[in-house]
Amino acid sequence: MDPLSAISEDLAEIEGQIADIFRALSNGFQKLEKIKDANRQSRQLEELTGKMRDCKRLIKEFDGEVKDLESKYDPATIKMLNEKKQSMIKELNSYVALKKQNATNLENKRIDLFDGPHEGFNEDNGLLASSMTNQQLMDHGNHMMDETDQAIDRSKKTVQDTINVGTETAAALKAQTEQMSRIVNELDSIQFSIKKASKLVKEIGRQVATDKCIMALLFLIVIGVIAIIIVKLVNPSNKDIRDIPGLAPPAPTRKLLWETN
Repeated sequence: MDPLSAISEDLAEIEGQIADIFRALSNGFQKLEKIKDANRQSRQLEELTGKMRDCKRLIKEFDGEVKDLESKYDPATIKMLNEKKQSMIKELNSYVALKKQNATNLENKRIDLFDGPHEGFNEDNGLLASSMTNQQLMDHGNHMMDETDQAIDRSKKTVQDTINVGTETAAALKAQTEQMSRIVNELDSIQFSIKKASKLVKEIGRQVATDKCIMALLFLIVIGVIAIIIVKLVNPSNKDIRDIPGLAPPAPTRKLLWETN
C-alpha cells in the first residue's frame, strides 16, 4: 500500500498526477531530440511548458495539503512529506533547465539559418535577395524580426519561470526552517514544563508526608490527654498523676454537720 494513501487520499492522488506529468515530460524531451524541424520543436516545447505549469500547480496543492496535516501527524511524518515535496521541486527544476537549454539551442539554430558561416549559403541568400522586390525584402525582414521577437519573448518567459520556481523553492525552504525552529522551541517548553511539574509533585509528596507526621503526633497527644483525664476522673486521689493545666481538680467531698456529732 502506498504510504501516502495511509496518510491522505488527496495527497496520494496529487502525487500520482505529478508522477504522470514527470513521465510525460521525460518522454516529451526524448521525442524532442528526434525532431529536426524547428517549428515542430517549438510546438513541442510549448506543450512541455504547459505540462510544467500543471506540475507546478499540483506541487502547490501538495504543499497546501501538507500544511493542513501538520497538526494531525507527528513531526517525522511531516518531514517525510516535505522531503517528498522537495524531491518533486528538484525534478521539476531539472526539466525547466532542460527546457531552457533546448529553447536556447532552437534559437541558435534559427539564427544559423540566416547567418550561417558557409559562404555558399551567403551567396544563395544574396542571389535570393537580389531576385526579390523591395516589398518582398521588407516582408521577409519583418517576418524575421517577428520571429526574433517571439524567440526573445520565449527566452524571457523561460528565464522568468526559472526565477519563479527558484523563488518559491527558497520561500518553501525558509518556511520549513522557521517551522523546525518553532517545533524545537515548543519541545524545549514542554521539557521545561515536565521538569517543573516533576519538582512540584516531589514537593507536594514531601509536604503530605510532613502533614501526616504532624497529624500522627497530634493524635498521640490528644489520646494521651484523654487518657489522663479519664484516669483523673476515675481515681482523683491518685497523687502520682499531676493535674492537667487548665483542668480544675475534682471538688472535695463535703461532710454534713450532723455527721460529725
